[in-house]
Amino acid sequence: MIRGLIAIVIVAIIFLLTPYLFIAFTCDSEMYDDVQNVPKKEYALLLGTTKYVSKGKINYYYKYRIDAAAKLYKSGKIKKILASGDNGLQYYNEPAKMQKDLIKAGVPSRAILLDHAGFRTLDSVVRAKEYFKKDDFIIISQRFHLERALFIAKAKGIEAIGFEAKDIKYTKAYYAMQLREVFARFKAFLDIYILDTKPISDKNIANSKTKEAQ
Repeated sequence: MIRGLIAIVIVAIIFLLTPYLFIAFTCDSEMYDDVQNVPKKEYALLLGTTKYVSKGKINYYYKYRIDAAAKLYKSGKIKKILASGDNGLQYYNEPAKMQKDLIKAGVPSRAILLDHAGFRTLDSVVRAKEYFKKDDFIIISQRFHLERALFIAKAKGIEAIGFEAKDIKYTKAYYAMQLREVFARFKAFLDIYILDTKPISDKNIANSKTKEAQ
């Protein structure tokens, strides 16, 4: 009985870790951490996250992504930024917050586009191609997140590279995100190879907001 349970646990761990390691190894060469080495592209896709964590404290994952996007723009590596995030609730709007903070960081409003349906990484990446007609861009996020985003991009025929925002390593938040990433990559594997998951459409967004307002 105990041996059987141990065997099941081992199989489950292998099952979860295989996508995690596969994604890490296949996307490593497509990421940059030095702005000087980043190839120039017209667009960057900035992946959203919540601006604040508990008790109103700034989320440094958010802050460092904004900093990285501004750095790319100011260095002349990109001309436009597509800020993609969650706007599923009337009073929760990640893209609008990103736009405001990008402008504060020195990026002109004319250089910023917003995607209000970036509820998941898959939505953000695939919608950049299907709804914004961009198939060659730089993705901005932390390394652990970039690997999954680039995996999705490659699977969808997008010529993407990644620019690493500063991470907050060896903190409780860092370890929590690493654990979450194991399950997120497993889900990404299912979305791409088994479920053929589609991104949310603009029509679905409009319907959702109409119901919320009623």
